[in-house]
Amino acid sequence: MSDAELTVTVDGPVATVVIRNPARRNAMTPAMWRQLPVLLDGLEADPAVRVLVLTGAGGTFCAGADLGDLDELLAAGDGSIAVAAEERLAAFGRPTVAAIEGACVGGGCQLAVACDLRLAAADARFGVPPARLGLVYPAPTTRRLAGLVGPSAAKHLLFTGELVDAERALRIGLVDEVLPADALADRVAALTTTIAERSRLTVTAAKEIVDGRADADRLAWWHAQVRDSGEAREGVSAVNERRPPRFGWTPPAAR
Repeated sequence: MSDAELTVTVDGPVATVVIRNPARRNAMTPAMWRQLPVLLDGLEADPAVRVLVLTGAGGTFCAGADLGDLDELLAAGDGSIAVAAEERLAAFGRPTVAAIEGACVGGGCQLAVACDLRLAAADARFGVPPARLGLVYPAPTTRRLAGLVGPSAAKHLLFTGELVDAERALRIGLVDEVLPADALADRVAALTTTIAERSRLTVTAAKEIVDGRADADRLAWWHAQVRDSGEAREGVSAVNERRPPRFGWTPPAAR
């Protein structure tokens, strides 16, 4: 039986997906790439889940994709199971946070960039190695990376395949925070608790708008939700009464 798997735990409003493949520094196998969208579908259907954390087991985030079946990889191109998993993660309807220790390389970096936020331990290392392998990085993945760090930094990562440390990753915008390794878990817990306490209406709308997935009709729908839900009235009342808000909006069924 393989030790390579994705495991899921749910603690209150926070779901955590852990990448486990100890023999390969948590490299993603084909089975794991296929498993991820299925797990995300299940978590998105759970109304109790408000935030998702993606992390790796044993002090390593993910050392990349398992390249064992190179012919399958070359034949798939941008239609690969890795790209499908990345796109599903990017489209997940709740905020996503990558908690990164150790290696975050190739497919691991691909998954981290598909998350909304990235928190890294000081020992984290990041790299995008296709130029060392003679591969073309998928177009959706390349565009997402460039949108995050800018064209110049993306080209440096892609042209060289070099590893960069956490401080440089922070400077170029690849990660949002860098913390001592022993402080990462507590900071992730505090951040996800804060997000889970905020208005789900605001957070969900903000994610759609920032990601460019809200057209004019959808924006009008969001503003109608604000008017009709009472969410804003509750927020203002809570501020005036100096108490925690009791937000109650929940997402309607998928449109």
